[in-house]
Amino acid sequence: MTKAAEEQSQPPTPGSPGPAASAVTSDNSAVATDSGPPPGAPVSAFPGESGAPPAEPRKRLPRVESLTGLRWWAAFFVFAHHMTNLAPLPVWKFLKYGTSGVTFFFVLSGFVLTWSAQPGTKIRTFYRRRFARIFPLYFLTLVAAIFVFYRFEPPTGMSWIKPVSVTVLVLSGFLLQGWSNNPTILYGGNPAGWTLSVEAFFYAYFPFFWRATKKLKVAGGLILCASVIVLGGAYRLALFHWPDVVPVLPQPVLHSVAFLFGIGLAITLRSGWKPRIPVWFAFLVTAGGLYTLYYSGLHPAKVPFAITMGLCQKEVLTLLYGFLIFAVASRDIRGGRSWLRSKPLVALGQWSYAFYLVHATILYAIKEYHGVAGPIGWSNLTWYAGVCAISILASWLLYKFVEHPLERKLRGPR
Repeated sequence: MTKAAEEQSQPPTPGSPGPAASAVTSDNSAVATDSGPPPGAPVSAFPGESGAPPAEPRKRLPRVESLTGLRWWAAFFVFAHHMTNLAPLPVWKFLKYGTSGVTFFFVLSGFVLTWSAQPGTKIRTFYRRRFARIFPLYFLTLVAAIFVFYRFEPPTGMSWIKPVSVTVLVLSGFLLQGWSNNPTILYGGNPAGWTLSVEAFFYAYFPFFWRATKKLKVAGGLILCASVIVLGGAYRLALFHWPDVVPVLPQPVLHSVAFLFGIGLAITLRSGWKPRIPVWFAFLVTAGGLYTLYYSGLHPAKVPFAITMGLCQKEVLTLLYGFLIFAVASRDIRGGRSWLRSKPLVALGQWSYAFYLVHATILYAIKEYHGVAGPIGWSNLTWYAGVCAISILASWLLYKFVEHPLERKLRGPR
């Protein structure tokens, strides 16, 4: 596996993981829907065939709009990480964990696809809706990124600008770049696009996995969560101890741990297990976990099991973000109040896919013509505000005039 930027000890490179994985964002709904129904649609077996709907209508699930607002903060965390390439802050070493936002989105993707699955949806319908959801905007932003990240004769001193490679761009166009651990290919095209390549793999097997697990209840969901964490951690430890024997798996397979964990969480929640976890406590645990990973990376001798946590960092992050997602969704289901459901945050969450795809392109376009903002310092926060505002504006325009209209046109009838 290619090392994630959050495991490095220096500022991130331009080819590091892109912003939060966009494929899990939703259209005008409270939570990303996989097969098209708005949040609140009944959850049941995903038949993958043209099976008849149930004779009796099923109880509609509550909306979980807070996850849309939460998605924005995950995207912003990734943005803060990438901004260290242009305007580094004194806390840049901690901000490298912003790349963990992609883990958040992979967990959220599994959760949302499972939560919104409904009876009567054919596999081809599911695939068409997923294509409509992610590909049109992805392709448009890929074309835009080519003008920023590629030249026939790359200038010296600008390592993020690469020579034009037809092979790399074709692989990126078909969302196949994620199957290579070569950074030139993995982060080719739009550097954020590798996460879409991973999501495409998730979408490919989700209908079949959902059919196989549709009868699981609370215990089954929890066992699924525990199993993928144990397997993922065991693989990483084995790879560390026996690198000549254990093969390096491609990114879509490695990140399936987070996706399947999200599926397990949704199974337990839809089966009726809704523990009252205070959301402030879930945020506290998540923040504390992130700081523990950060501190143990700097001072491994002072923290028990620091090496093990570092090696299994993705699994630790999956647990942390899964806990947060579960707590937030559970509160929404119980009808609790949430600032994450405020209109501004829901709107930002809806635009987060476009934000994910364009902010790095905007950032590096500015860097090419202006250079690095200056030395490390808090004064660089002004750059954060400016670039963030430009990226949000671009995201809104793309969502309003490209992403949402094309999705509605291509997804077909419900």
